[in-house]
Amino acid sequence: MTSKERANLRAEANGLDPIFQIGKEGVTEAVIAQIEDTFNTRELFKIKVHLETAPETPREMAVKIAEATGCDVIQVIGGTIVVFRINLILRQKEAEKKKRQKEKARKEALERRAERARKKYSR
Repeated sequence: MTSKERANLRAEANGLDPIFQIGKEGVTEAVIAQIEDTFNTRELFKIKVHLETAPETPREMAVKIAEATGCDVIQVIGGTIVVFRINLILRQKEAEKKKRQKEKARKEALERRAERARKKYSR
């Protein structure tokens, strides 16, 4: 991943709230399973680490998460970890949604033009 891509993802993650939290148990199998489930619905999200009770530093936890899930750690700031993993199924759904929106906008534009032409020539 290039630094430019990483910067864009950091900017995108800026407005996100943490999805879940890691506490005194640290990175467990349950946490990894939860992260895997989250990657089914999102590509980019934040994880909050409780600094007072966590057995490891957020950076160490981020490395464990990345190794276990195959994701990229975008950023670790304080107790917040930002992770990213490409989900091709989500991207395909997004592309189909954009295609439908574009087709709908095109049809609406054609209808507006036809309506204007009818009004212009019906006078």
